[in-house]
Amino acid sequence: MGCGGTLQGPLTEADRGVVDVHERGQRVERATIAAVAAAAGVGVGTVSRVLNDSPAVSPATRERVRAAITALGYRPSRLAAGLSRGNTRTIAILVPFLTRPSVVARLAGAIAELDAAGYDTVVCNVENASQRDHHLIALTERHRADGILCISLALPRVHLERLDRAEVPIVTVDTRAPRIPSTEIDDFAGGVLATAHLLHLGHQRIGFIGDDRGSQLGFTSTRRRLRGYRQALATQGISLDPELVRLGPHGTEAAESQASALLGRATSPTAIFAASDTQALGVLAAAEQARRAVPEELSVVGYDDIEAAAQLRLTTVRQPLHESGARGARRLVNILHNQPVRPLREILALELVPRSSTGPAPDRTRSVRPTGPSLGMTKPPLRGHDVDLARSGPEHRPARNRPALATEPALSGAGPGAVSRRFAPY
Repeated sequence: MGCGGTLQGPLTEADRGVVDVHERGQRVERATIAAVAAAAGVGVGTVSRVLNDSPAVSPATRERVRAAITALGYRPSRLAAGLSRGNTRTIAILVPFLTRPSVVARLAGAIAELDAAGYDTVVCNVENASQRDHHLIALTERHRADGILCISLALPRVHLERLDRAEVPIVTVDTRAPRIPSTEIDDFAGGVLATAHLLHLGHQRIGFIGDDRGSQLGFTSTRRRLRGYRQALATQGISLDPELVRLGPHGTEAAESQASALLGRATSPTAIFAASDTQALGVLAAAEQARRAVPEELSVVGYDDIEAAAQLRLTTVRQPLHESGARGARRLVNILHNQPVRPLREILALELVPRSSTGPAPDRTRSVRPTGPSLGMTKPPLRGHDVDLARSGPEHRPARNRPALATEPALSGAGPGAVSRRFAPY
């Protein structure tokens, strides 16, 4: 799949006459630069110079062209105008697997921010390494965009060096690269946060379901969340059972299969932490098939807080998906406007959102009732946590019982206050 959008020179076929467009389902005729030139009795180049406020046009001709523009209701292309000034007013956004809910939310935030700043956007969907390489080479060799916003994609060194030589500004979201401004969250802390919630509720056999390492695109979020899960267990003196960790392809069906295997064990988990809400939905489906009541007999925690999580009352770790896309886009615009961007790594806050899919660990001495899940039928779980987690190094010290940490000043234009690294109390 390729980049979506129009990336052509100043004069497209649409610019040579009146074109048909559709607005809100209605067919509309829109005037083009050629129509304006014909009405004013001048060439297309003269109209272009008027649009760009060139002094090489007489006042009388300028007035005639402007009158034609008003009469025809002509709206110039931002892309064409930008190219004539030596820039495109276009930002390329690279995203992996465009249909994933978390990617869609980040993309929506980025596009809204860029549109408000007067930039067009071109979205490049990436599903394998060859597509990633193709887009990055095209963007650097053909100067098709003023800047690149890379969402959730690891960038190989060879492409970073190519972008640097081409002087193409780049900002990353949900990933990082050396010396590149990034907007991200601490996935290790998120893994600790989810597991600590289940530990507080009395669970000790806690399963983990996440992505395997088979992807060519270098995703690391599952690995970091898994490290947090392991750290939380170790801090409470609970030995990791490798059989409770299941990694596989990303998706609801794969997660359902993995969860079914866990629930079919003689010593099955009483809780499962899924590395994404999409995978948590698969866990809920497996619980229903196994006639395991949620949360009475199985607690489930997801990650992301997509729209479906709230609808299904799924306990999850909320990361600011829309905001992260918007802030990453704002940082890129600041770079293009020669404004400072600080800090280099911007860490956004995480929050545990307790809902009805988690509850106290079941008493295994009682018989298990063969019933389906009962989401929303129990009282909300306890919100406080009393798990004292010792983390490895200052970056991963627990946030409980201490104020939010302030890092460097917030990036210009991002609102008052400093960027904070706060996490919901355990």
